Amino acid sequence: MNTLTEEQRQAIKADGEPLRLIDPETNEEYVVIRAAVFDRLQGMRADDSPFNPREAYVLAEKVFGPAGWDDPAMDIYNDLDPRKQP
Repeated sequence: MNTLTEEQRQAIKADGEPLRLIDPETNEEYVVIRAAVFDRLQGMRADDSPFNPREAYVLAEKVFGPAGWDDPAMDIYNDLDPRKQP
């Protein structure tokens, strides 16, 4: 297992946010997050997890109806958009 450099540790500590790193050879971007956060994310995508995102799509389709967001009944959600409040 690799360990953080002092510079990386300080960057994480200063921001409190995940650390973004770029591989200079490939320009590929990586994100360093706490293992506990990673484990929670992995658990949400596991097949035996109580949370199954695929099921959410089916439920959303039932809620939104055949017309989706174009259904006039969904206009209430546009009115609730805090960005549109006076």
